[in-house]
Amino acid sequence: MARTRRPATLQAIADDLGLHVSTVARVLNDKREGTRAASGATAERIRRRAAEVGYRPNPYAASLRTRRSDLVGVLVPNLTDIVLATIYAGIEAGAGEHGLTAFVANTSDIREIQRARIETMLDRRVDGLILGDVRSDDPAVLDDLARKEVPFVLVNRGVGDHPASTCDNYRGGRIAAEHLLELGHTCVGIIGGLAHASTGIDRPAGFIDRYREAGIDIPPTNLVYSGLDSPGGHRAADRLLDLDPQPTALFAVNDFAAIGAARAIQQRGLRVGRDIGVIGFNNTDLASEMHVPLSSIDSAPAEMGRAALEMLVGMLAGEQISSRYTEPRLVVRESTKPSH
Repeated sequence: MARTRRPATLQAIADDLGLHVSTVARVLNDKREGTRAASGATAERIRRRAAEVGYRPNPYAASLRTRRSDLVGVLVPNLTDIVLATIYAGIEAGAGEHGLTAFVANTSDIREIQRARIETMLDRRVDGLILGDVRSDDPAVLDDLARKEVPFVLVNRGVGDHPASTCDNYRGGRIAAEHLLELGHTCVGIIGGLAHASTGIDRPAGFIDRYREAGIDIPPTNLVYSGLDSPGGHRAADRLLDLDPQPTALFAVNDFAAIGAARAIQQRGLRVGRDIGVIGFNNTDLASEMHVPLSSIDSAPAEMGRAALEMLVGMLAGEQISSRYTEPRLVVRESTKPSH
């Protein structure tokens, strides 16, 4: 029985070469953009494969620019997280201004789910991706997207040299440390969040470095990683409060972890902001509504999301894109008081 010949379509060529269909289309359907759509070597591979399979452009089809789906796929670990929801709101607002539609999927920070969600979005022919769930311990998925020349930017978390819209997390950690040093706290604990996320790497790093510059080395035991939720912060704070000497202040890289830490302090009969200082990160609306209002580092998440969308729009237009950083800002409330 004769085998049916596979149609010579853009998607078939993309699949054969392991590339994103948008890259193939830009090379074959618009000669003016061919050199910008892909590297010279990649463009040559595409044209050679097109010739081998007998591809012929459809004269009635518009170019990729006019046939774009106008869809942007967004991945986040958990959209119930208020920070991620605020980032997505910024993405969605920016998308509307550019005539785009953003849609989001949760990955629960699980590699296998992330990969499945990416494939689903690519099957829907999204114009590009905004990824808020990248892991520093698993850059392979990003390397694969880059190899296929899929347009993407990162948001909230960064990895390597891939373009990202994040807060200046290292500087934010330094600002938190500076505040506690000014208040006289020399023995401190850090609730580091997730060890595989850049927020859990850069924020503690900035904090620790600023203390070291002040002549104070924070012991490894005084850095505890946890989930980015209240229960995780509570468990981490319990470990830190069991240390001898007991820290006089705690820095949590996320407001929800800080809220859990405050609860742990109160359950020990200690006073937040008096016996133990607490400072969080992101300055969520809940921070000012706590029984003892929480000092926090404002990361401007909505601005972060809008910047990520603008970066992707520029990338789709063939522009060279650089990472952008929101400026962290200290918001002082009653949870941090002098230690003496």
